[in-house]
Amino acid sequence: MKNSVGVLGGIGPLATVYFMDLIIRMTEAETDQEHINMLVSNHATIPDRTDYILGKSKDSPLKDMTDDAKMLEEAGCLFIVIPCNTAHYFFEDIERSVKIPVINIIKETIRYAADKCCGKDRKESGTSSASKASGSIKLGILATEGTISSGTYSYYGKEENVCCVAPDKEYQKKVNHIIYGCVKAGLPVDEKEVDEVIEHMRNKGCDAVIMGCTELSVVCEDMHLDKKYDFVVDSLKVLAMKTVTMYGKTLRSADL
Repeated sequence: MKNSVGVLGGIGPLATVYFMDLIIRMTEAETDQEHINMLVSNHATIPDRTDYILGKSKDSPLKDMTDDAKMLEEAGCLFIVIPCNTAHYFFEDIERSVKIPVINIIKETIRYAADKCCGKDRKESGTSSASKASGSIKLGILATEGTISSGTYSYYGKEENVCCVAPDKEYQKKVNHIIYGCVKAGLPVDEKEVDEVIEHMRNKGCDAVIMGCTELSVVCEDMHLDKKYDFVVDSLKVLAMKTVTMYGKTLRSADL
């Protein structure tokens, strides 16, 4: 199917479905035909990214992901998106495996959050972050242990001249539990626990808190966290916005 967005998904499956829902809701369209064509690889059996990064497993997810990227390219996709932050540990290898563009969720999220903190993408809110110079911006990263330990957010953060901050060990354990013990397991999430982690990052001086795991994006949507806290940035929503505009469609303003 030509003129499609290739979604390298299934990592995890729920986040992939939510990403597709975001694309549909964010696209300005009045008919089916005005929506975006998507080809989705919902490859749920790809080995766990975090386990491999942390050395807990020797099963690398890379070949499955590059094979899926090539399949999407051969099917005629215009570009590829990967709705999984942890998978971006392998981003350069995936990008090299194809000739079509691959959007980097981490780069896009950091850029969006930095602009937001500098007041470029919102009206002055009266918060201290709105007038900050980019070099002094601190972004709190809530993500898998694999993403945190690999330093991908810090790596790309340097390009935008921002400081990326991880939770203290006690709170990272809470994040791990929310992601693996709740969302991936299909169990309810304790909103109080989520609030505690967000407030912890705010107390560490973070100007914005990034939901840097697409399972946390599901939590963000269910609990309306980016409405409850105006400094919360959802990486999956950022990726969806970039996807819509890169495809050449207009964003539905009510969902921004």
